[in-house]
Amino acid sequence: MEQVNLEKRDLGLFLLIAFAFSWSLWVPKVLIAQGLILPPMLSDFLSSPFNPAAFGPFVAAFYLTYSNKGKTGVVTLLKRGVDFGFNKKWLLPILFLMPVIAGGALLLSKLLGGTLPDLTVLYNPWLIIYWFFYMLLLGGPLQEEFGWRGYALDRLQSRYTALTSSVILGFIWAIWHLPLNFTSDVGPQYSVALSLFMGSVITLVLLSVFFTWIYNNTGRSILAVLLFHASLNLSTFKLFPVFETSSAVPYYLLLILIGVIIVLIIGGHKRMVREKTTSPNSG
Repeated sequence: MEQVNLEKRDLGLFLLIAFAFSWSLWVPKVLIAQGLILPPMLSDFLSSPFNPAAFGPFVAAFYLTYSNKGKTGVVTLLKRGVDFGFNKKWLLPILFLMPVIAGGALLLSKLLGGTLPDLTVLYNPWLIIYWFFYMLLLGGPLQEEFGWRGYALDRLQSRYTALTSSVILGFIWAIWHLPLNFTSDVGPQYSVALSLFMGSVITLVLLSVFFTWIYNNTGRSILAVLLFHASLNLSTFKLFPVFETSSAVPYYLLLILIGVIIVLIIGGHKRMVREKTTSPNSG
């Protein structure tokens, strides 16, 4: 019981630190969008790619790991982000599941009368490589996955099924992104931003199932989910930019839902694991 309470406390602290770090740097962007005047240098920094707001989950995971397990725990957590010891057959869903889903959504949209977005990146291998590593290092995976999957998911799964843990974490993940809905091109138009949020909840809860499935079947590999997250962002925003044509979005969500159902049928909702895997050292 004491261990459960400690895990619950640590998860609460993780979320508090992650949200405080990220929102303290994102909320000013919301206020700028509403007309708040800040010194130009500060305003430019907050709007630049160098704004470290997205590192909230990363900072929270490593701070709490260091607090609880010292340097050894930090080194172990870092190693899980570079450990390629998982079964290489999982590189197929890690690297190709989301391109198939995003590309399939655009194909269905086109066949049913929709228009295709710019697909320049798809036909340029060097751009694909560039954007993959850009997404990996600056587009979310590095900033988020040591926290969401490497720290929070383990603690959720110690108390809940894999499916329940995925739903909870997906909802939290969407809430964490909420300020971005008010700082994108829609500006401070609350009805639009909130509708985007509801779409984000559905999308990220479903995607969270994929992340848990890959994480559990690769022996809790952080590297696996880092690569999957990079493939997700590359596919959705660069290779097959489904959100640039509204007609493709419903098909994108439908294909994700079908994929999630297949994952649950094959792996079950409790662990999403069909066969026993060997876990690396935990962080």
